[in-house]
Amino acid sequence: MFRFEEPTYLYLLLLLPIIAAFYLLSNYRRRKAIRSFGDPTLLAQLMPDVSKYRPDIKFWIIFAAIALFTVLLARPQFGSKLETVKRKGVEVIIALDISNSMLAQDVQPSRLEKSKRLVSRLVDELDNDKVGLIVFAGDAFTQLPITSDYISAKMFLESISPSLISKQGTAIGQAIGLATRSFTPQEGVGRSIIVITDGENHEGGAVEAAKDAAGKAIQVSVLGVGMPDGAPIPIEGSNDYRRDREGNVIVTRLDEGMCQEIAKEGKGIYVRVDNTNSAQKAISQEISKMSKADVESKVYTEYNEQFQAIAWIILVLLLIEMLILERKNPLFRNIHLFSNKK
Repeated sequence: MFRFEEPTYLYLLLLLPIIAAFYLLSNYRRRKAIRSFGDPTLLAQLMPDVSKYRPDIKFWIIFAAIALFTVLLARPQFGSKLETVKRKGVEVIIALDISNSMLAQDVQPSRLEKSKRLVSRLVDELDNDKVGLIVFAGDAFTQLPITSDYISAKMFLESISPSLISKQGTAIGQAIGLATRSFTPQEGVGRSIIVITDGENHEGGAVEAAKDAAGKAIQVSVLGVGMPDGAPIPIEGSNDYRRDREGNVIVTRLDEGMCQEIAKEGKGIYVRVDNTNSAQKAISQEISKMSKADVESKVYTEYNEQFQAIAWIILVLLLIEMLILERKNPLFRNIHLFSNKK
């Protein structure tokens, strides 16, 4: 696995085209000035020791050395091997509701966007833990298997939208059941399922699934997104709202009673997600209380610095540049390997 430890230095490479352009322009002006003194062929005979190509060769050698030195500053590294690393942590699977009702804007900017931002901040606070991501509406599926790769978790999070699942509904029970089966088989690790939902159009089986998870030492907490007073569901790409068969605007409301019952049976906590960060803080505190055990993760370790080879190449280039004289060597002035003898 290859990486740069200090990739910011690579921006210096953007200066190289400017340096090259400046040199070519200066070279052009210099040769134009020489031509103004007289015939180039005659001038070449008057200055037999002047080399036409050596200054260019010396410049491009220095140019290459500067480019390689910039790469050297960025510290190229190779991961030598993939290792299993044990760290103290817990396992957390987030089950996120992506049904159309999560587009309601009683929580700004919307229930779904607020939930995604909450999950992002929650992932940022995880330390040596594993996280997985499940999305659900009328169906549930794994968006990201449980992993310690937080960058991938946040990347998958950005792509989540209601269009991922065509079947509408709120299959919380199915999501909890899938999450329960998605943990690693490792023993002694604290496990938690965090359900983020508005709880509307609940399809049944959620309370039973939470109770079953708690029986397996898996804590189920619920974050209720929205307001009990509710809000209309906007239609994406328009200024209108979703309507029922009679043409009335559909108002979606947070079902707190159902969310609280699931959390109670799951031995977890219930927190309403509003326009503050209180829900994220509450669930982070709950996770921190869980018993941590050695969590195994496969990671690339022992990144080896690769600057030595580049440094040697730079040194060789600089030595060559020093050995190349701008004028022709007097010892070889009269040697013409490719000239025709008359």
